[in-house]
Amino acid sequence: MSSTPHGTPAATATRSTDEAAWARLADAARAVPIEEHPHMPLGFSAGALAAGIKPSGRPDLAVVLVTTPRPASAAATFTQNLVQAAPVRLSRAHLAATGTYADASGLPPHGVARAVLVTAGCANAATGPAGDADQAEIARLLALAAGCTPQETLLAATGLIGTRLPVERVAAGIARLAPAGLSADDAGLAAVATAMLTTDTRVKSASAVLELAVPGGTRPVRVTGVVKGVGMIHPGMATMIALVLTDAAVAPRTLAALLRPAVALAFDQLTVDGDTSTNDTVFALASGASGTAEVLEGTPAADALGAALAAVCRSLARQQAADGEGATCRISCRVTGAADLTDARAVSRAVVRSSLVKAAVHGRDPNWGRVAAAAGAAQRPDGTPVSLAVERLRIALCGTPVFAAAPLPFERAAVSAAMAAPDVTIELDLGVGRAAAEAWGCDLTEAYVRENAEYST
Repeated sequence: MSSTPHGTPAATATRSTDEAAWARLADAARAVPIEEHPHMPLGFSAGALAAGIKPSGRPDLAVVLVTTPRPASAAATFTQNLVQAAPVRLSRAHLAATGTYADASGLPPHGVARAVLVTAGCANAATGPAGDADQAEIARLLALAAGCTPQETLLAATGLIGTRLPVERVAAGIARLAPAGLSADDAGLAAVATAMLTTDTRVKSASAVLELAVPGGTRPVRVTGVVKGVGMIHPGMATMIALVLTDAAVAPRTLAALLRPAVALAFDQLTVDGDTSTNDTVFALASGASGTAEVLEGTPAADALGAALAAVCRSLARQQAADGEGATCRISCRVTGAADLTDARAVSRAVVRSSLVKAAVHGRDPNWGRVAAAAGAAQRPDGTPVSLAVERLRIALCGTPVFAAAPLPFERAAVSAAMAAPDVTIELDLGVGRAAAEAWGCDLTEAYVRENAEYST
């Protein structure tokens, strides 16, 4: 984004251009066919095992290696929480060492990488210098196994805050797994998706295929993602670890430029409980093993790759919402007729994060007044109210119009029955513009309270 001060014509033009591009990307992403399966792209091998981090004995350590002669392009987004875990800080430093932490354009950190390690069951957050030393030692061991420098490794962890990683167990797990225990097939990536889980009840994955140019024609390119995280989920980002792999040929800076809106339109539109965490991480790696021409920023190839990346992230976010801690259903909110994209995103997020809306959905209560109140309280990132006038507002629940500047007659029993579906849809038309956005959440249940009341005991 331009560094021109907000409010000047140049800054306004830049924001308008970004919003128009992001709106086109959102529409394109919704049209990309997605398969909820972890199809492994070329140029990677992966696997997982139980290293003894989780008391349950379930798989808890996952490794992904880049198998091409050159390291993969890498980009990442991280939690905005000021209490950041050791793996977050170390991965930031590694991306800065191999590329760029961040630049004037506001792009995410980007560089190169040869290995990714994810551990589950221990966050290694708020553990002081000892926790940092633990993470650095694990990076060193991973680099030895991968045959690269520690700076070419990326690390993520998830689990209980305030606990240190059992370095000896992690070291033994790396030695058993990498590289001999890894595979370049779908099963390897599926194992990674399983080992990442904490309070999740099911694996989450998404894959898309696009065609990119080669001399004399085109060749299929794959984009695949896996994610974990169903609690402490809220925009900016959420308690989640996501890994997105592609065999496209794309430079780190271009990959970062494509990742930024994909995360903003997907994971930043996801909320379960209004809390953010210390470990939130999205890694994107591009191996270039497809053999296609390099994807250059601002080209149709970049548009196609960006749409596939955004579509994969959107699918993963929707799967997270459906598996929210204690949830019985997903809440999908679609806002249209907003003055701009910022307003549309703010209103959709406000609705799905409202505890009153979430409780009403859990009770299958078509109480549209809670939706109206949440929308009316929505604020832009700078704290100013969104553009909303009740005389133009329209609301529909599960496809049934319930409000249009005034209450509409509807069959409450029929709408209540429709709200028993796995996906409860809420639609709002603000009637003040043409911008649209969507957000996802889940209902608020007694099971959520019980699970989080006993999390550390």
